[in-house]
Amino acid sequence: MPGLPEFMTPDQLAARTSRALDAAVAAGRDLGLTVTDARVLHDVFSVVVHLAPAPVVVRVPTVLPPYADAGTQAARQRLELDVVAWLALRGVPVIPPSPLVPREPVQRDGFSMTFWQFVEHAEGSEPDYVHNARLTADLHAALRAYPGELPFLSAAEPRFATEALAALEGRTDLIDPADLDRARREWAVLEPLVGSREAFEAEFPGVDFQPIHGDAPAVNIVAAKGGELYSDFELTTLGPVEWDVAALGPECEAAYDEAARRRGLRPLDARVLRLVNAVGMIRAVACLALAPQLPMLVEALKPAVEHWRTLPFAGGSGTEGRRS
Repeated sequence: MPGLPEFMTPDQLAARTSRALDAAVAAGRDLGLTVTDARVLHDVFSVVVHLAPAPVVVRVPTVLPPYADAGTQAARQRLELDVVAWLALRGVPVIPPSPLVPREPVQRDGFSMTFWQFVEHAEGSEPDYVHNARLTADLHAALRAYPGELPFLSAAEPRFATEALAALEGRTDLIDPADLDRARREWAVLEPLVGSREAFEAEFPGVDFQPIHGDAPAVNIVAAKGGELYSDFELTTLGPVEWDVAALGPECEAAYDEAARRRGLRPLDARVLRLVNAVGMIRAVACLALAPQLPMLVEALKPAVEHWRTLPFAGGSGTEGRRS
């Protein structure tokens, strides 16, 4: 990741959203959809557009590291579409790819986007993360049989963390130099374990891998009018189940273990949990490098960074003595 740019202005952010909306509408119409009342549903890391009146939602990633070109995005998006379609065919409650268009990413005006079935959200529902942790175990039970090939812990995005921490050098408006120094030292310890399946297996013998959601499924369960639906499989990967429960806390971990035992799955491993929690903290720090593209991150990440400062080195993961 090269040196970071200046912060985007409100006008530039609005223009990016408008470009993504226009690209989604144009791509939908090219695919034969009737689109007369498109509206933006969400606009954070992706612009999510309902192509009304068509029952189709388009997700257009907009906040990305420099190396995430259209080709690399499309490869990840194809994997997501394949996994979710496979789950849907087996009756797993997911937001499925739209059946009205080909199940392929679409490139348009510099964006790579995916098309999903529109679902109406239940009004006034508050997320219950303990309940959702139990549903995460159910999802893991379903994912175990997925036959496709998945990369090992690609959801950890080691290249992003490495390049982002380098790019934060000198950006005292984003991170204190002492915090950046600590983050780099921790990442030097943690990166080898999430960057290499062989290194992980040597450190945690007997901990098995399986297809996992990759991006906090308990936070990405949608309360729809027809019931709860798993969503946002953009980071689906092969890895330890602990990755999907990172940062949820002891109550959610206990709920997951209860449901996992009921499903015949292994309980969470405490050492692996400490590792993935520590990696999650470094990923949060590294995300400050995306703040020029998404200025809200400066305030949004403050609580995570402040919490990280209170934690032992590398989250007390038991790898403190290792140096790369």
